[in-house]
Amino acid sequence: MQASTPVLPEAARRFAAWCAVLLLAAGVVYVGIRLVVEFRTAVVPVLLALLGTALLGPLHRRLVKAGVHRSVAAGLTCVAVVAVVGGAVYIVVAALIDTGDEIVASLKEAARGVSEHFGAAGTSLDDLASNARELLRKFGGTAASGVISGVSVVGESIAMAVLALLLVFFFLRDSDKAAGTLRSLAPGGSADTLEAMARRALRAVEGFMRGTTLIALIDALCITVGLLVLDVPGAAGLGALVFVGAYIPYLGAFLSGAVAVLVALADRGFVIALWALGVVLAVQVLEGHVLQPMIQSRTVQMHPAVVMVTITAGASVAGVLGMLLAVPLTAAAFGVIQELRTRYDDREPLPPGPPSGEA
Repeated sequence: MQASTPVLPEAARRFAAWCAVLLLAAGVVYVGIRLVVEFRTAVVPVLLALLGTALLGPLHRRLVKAGVHRSVAAGLTCVAVVAVVGGAVYIVVAALIDTGDEIVASLKEAARGVSEHFGAAGTSLDDLASNARELLRKFGGTAASGVISGVSVVGESIAMAVLALLLVFFFLRDSDKAAGTLRSLAPGGSADTLEAMARRALRAVEGFMRGTTLIALIDALCITVGLLVLDVPGAAGLGALVFVGAYIPYLGAFLSGAVAVLVALADRGFVIALWALGVVLAVQVLEGHVLQPMIQSRTVQMHPAVVMVTITAGASVAGVLGMLLAVPLTAAAFGVIQELRTRYDDREPLPPGPPSGEA
């Protein structure tokens, strides 16, 4: 009995199979993202705590090796984090408050110049002010509700930050038990594979956080020194802002550098602002051509195009927080994929073909 001929050729069936796999994977990712967004109050602190644990793990391990009890070492590490982050936030806010009036005045002057040279009917400052008053009159209730919702968002953010800090403490204290817990939860004989995947993902995140922190520190120091030489007010606060913004690759450095240039323009004028812009651009060139290849290539390797697409996807899902979490999570995913390829890429090489000219 002759076997039936398949309706579709082999290439079409392979293409259909790959499409089915991609659609299934996309569906799983979409459902996972929706679940994360729905339970973000619980998921976000866990993700932030994992990033903090990856960054602070070396310090905690050094304290433990020095003879400090694990709980005390975790507490000291968390206290140091609160001191550093709180100090950086205070310096940034104080610097921006001190120069806020100058920035607003500079922007008003720039807007007046633009409206005088390029403004059309209805775009003068008086027209804009009257339109703004009309909008405020019409949407006052909406603004009030927005303020209330904004207060609730601030409260939720504070609660998530406190929860993340507590989770960092527990993750650091019990990090020596993580492997045993993971192996006990692994189904069947997959304990070794699951542990290897978790360790590779953790190493990738640790490498990214360690490299990003070192690059952010160098960027902040260079820009702070440049702004001090130019006698720009709030140079320390602007340097701290650069340090914090560096954890969002590309976009964070651009935004923090723009704030530094605005402060220089508001207080020192156009020429000094150009010099400040030159300092920011020089630091960015140093980061892109020297620091990134030297530091990040030893920790985690991701193409800039992948980083930018990942940041865009994270922003579309969770805004600024998504941009912060997108790259380290992608680095962890790459680490897991590399581990799986190392373990299961057991394909044997094809046998050599016949010599040229033989049938």
